[in-house]
Amino acid sequence: MEHRLKTPITKEDVLALRAGDLVWISGTVYTARDKVHALFRSGKELPVDLAGAVIYHCGPLIRNDVVLSAGPTTSGRVARYTKDVVSRGARLIVGKGGISEESEALRGKAAYLAYPGGCGALAARHLRVKKLHLPDLGMAEGLWELEAFDLGPMIVATDSFGDDLYREAKRSKKEIKKT
Repeated sequence: MEHRLKTPITKEDVLALRAGDLVWISGTVYTARDKVHALFRSGKELPVDLAGAVIYHCGPLIRNDVVLSAGPTTSGRVARYTKDVVSRGARLIVGKGGISEESEALRGKAAYLAYPGGCGALAARHLRVKKLHLPDLGMAEGLWELEAFDLGPMIVATDSFGDDLYREAKRSKKEIKKT
């Protein structure tokens, strides 16, 4: 199934998603890498409200407030912060490589979307800079507030019901090796 979602993302939006579905997003998207995720865990007040938010594991390349590239970064590096991100209200997490080991934190609340690596220039065509929060963290690590226009397609890799395409692929691989 295909979904065209607009932020803020609602619980109903998330509950309608199933692993394997395709998603396009319009509205506000926040980028976050390692340093911003550490802030999510710290409990400190953030410069943005994450209620209904989309968190994109991305270190964009931006020049003169124009997004040149915004490909996903590996989610595994920040997967340990998934519970913290979801507890602050984020409904969708976008990245590459999955967060299987932390996917239980999504149950009933959020979903993980996989965006293809190597598609940074494509993503850039669907993003506009709104604001850089936490500029002292630098371009790649800063908390960018971007406006998305039909950003996608992304695939629901882990839904809010616990179905996980990455885990399924690993299980299938093991079964194939047994035969």
